[in-house]
This record gives sequence, C-alpha cells and structure tokens, in this order.
Amino acid sequence: MELFTNQVLAGIATGAIYACMALAVVMIYQAIDHLNFAQGEMAMFSTFISWQLMQWGLPYWVAFVVTLAFSFAGGIAIERVLFKPLAKAPILTQVAGFIALYSIINSFAGLTWDFTIKQYPTPFGSSPFLGSQLISTHQAGMIGITLVLLVGLYFFFQYTRVGLAMRAAAAVPESARLVGINTSWMIALGWGMAAAIGSIAGMLIAPVVFLEPNMMGGVLIYGFAAAVLGGLTSPFGAVLGGFMVGIFENLAGTYIPHVGNEMKLPIALALIISVLVIKPAGLFGRNIVKRV
Repeated sequence: MELFTNQVLAGIATGAIYACMALAVVMIYQAIDHLNFAQGEMAMFSTFISWQLMQWGLPYWVAFVVTLAFSFAGGIAIERVLFKPLAKAPILTQVAGFIALYSIINSFAGLTWDFTIKQYPTPFGSSPFLGSQLISTHQAGMIGITLVLLVGLYFFFQYTRVGLAMRAAAAVPESARLVGINTSWMIALGWGMAAAIGSIAGMLIAPVVFLEPNMMGGVLIYGFAAAVLGGLTSPFGAVLGGFMVGIFENLAGTYIPHVGNEMKLPIALALIISVLVIKPAGLFGRNIVKRV
C-alpha cells in the first residue's frame, strides 16, 4: 500500500507538469485550431533564460518572475511575427511553420548554451515533505504552484473582462467581433499566456530531468496525451487529463511487467491513439459541428 501511495503521489507531481503543458497546448489550439509542436521548445528556451539569469546572480524567484514576463512577451511576438501572417494559409503551411519554429529554437538554444546537461536548482529542496518519505518537498512544490496557477486562471477567465473576452474570441469569434472585441489581439494574448504557462512547466521539471535543449520532448508528448485524453476543447479536461496521465504512467511502470522508464513514452503514444479511436473529442471535449 505504501508503494502504491508513493507512486500515486509521484504521479500527481509529474501530472501537474503535464497539466500545465496540456493547458498551454489547449489554449493555442482553441485560438487557432492547431497544435503547437514548438510548445515544448518554447518552454525549454524560457527555462534556459531563467537559468542564465540565476548564473548572473539573480535570486530564483526574481529570475522566475522575469522569465514569465519574457515568455509572455515572446509568445505574443511569435504570434504577431510568424503566425498572424499565416492565419489564412493552408494547414500544411502552418504545420511547417511550427516545425521550423521548433528547429530554430532548439538549434539556437544548443548554439548558445550547448547540449551538455546542466543542473537546475529547486527552491523547495529535495528533503521529505513534512517528514514523510512518500513525497519530496520539490514534488509538493510542483503540485502547489500548479494548483495556485489553475485557481488563478479559473478566476481570470470567469471574472475578468479580458478573460471573458478571450473566451468569447475563442468560442464565437464572429459574434465577438460584432460586439467590439479585438479577436486578433485576444489570440496574441492567448499565445503569451500559453508561453508563460509552458515556462512554468519547464522551470518546475528541470530539476527532475536536468536542463538541456531536448529536455521537453517527452514532456510535450505527455502534454499532448493529456490534452487529447481530457479534450482539446476543454481546458479543465486537459488539466485533469494531465494528472490522470501522470498517475497512469507511474502505476504502469510499477505494476505492469516489462514496463520501465523506456516504455513509459510509448504508453503515452498508445493512449493518444486509443482515445482518438474510441472518443475523438476526449473525455470532456465537445464535438465540433461545422456547416458545409
């Protein structure tokens, strides 16, 4: 029972990271109806920025806040410079844009900081949380920051004018434009927020997987799996899907024979395929009906 509890708590901690990444993926998907294949690389680059700021002497939390601001501005800039001109381009052209962005960010990070593994500090430490061996202080911190973020986003989208305008621009853009909402800038704000949320995931997972330009590849796959499982049209479903994927992969690695760390990623890919076959809209997503 102690082993089971340990694996569930560890799954919740890693699931918190997948939830952040899935939420970032869903926010951009709702804005432009496409998956951002460079979401992980954007998070990785932001994590390197925070690491560099700390190397220059900034305290962790100052670097954390500065990195969030940088990521937010960078997300808006990417949307304005690259994807706004591609808004009416064919789907394959936009996919090529995402792949190009992925390669550019990955190569630039490798050129700037090289591809060697770097230690990334944690502000929470790695000692047992509250004296319990079931979960570490860093894992508890990951869960806590993610929950604070999710509560903040809930109130932002439910009770602020900008949040409600962003929801309207994503759900019914034509009607939103008729009532005076600048849907183009709402999409840009969505990119900025998605980039900032992704950077949080990167900074929280870096002490676990270590810092290097390819660190977010697997995390992005898990984020996609969480988003597909919960529903690409449901931010709540994506978050819940992240926690479910985190718990499932930990339990599978512990209790299913011959499934170790090497087989966890194929399990996530198999989960994506299974959900798409059985329930394409996801557990909490809605079926989209378009007139033809």
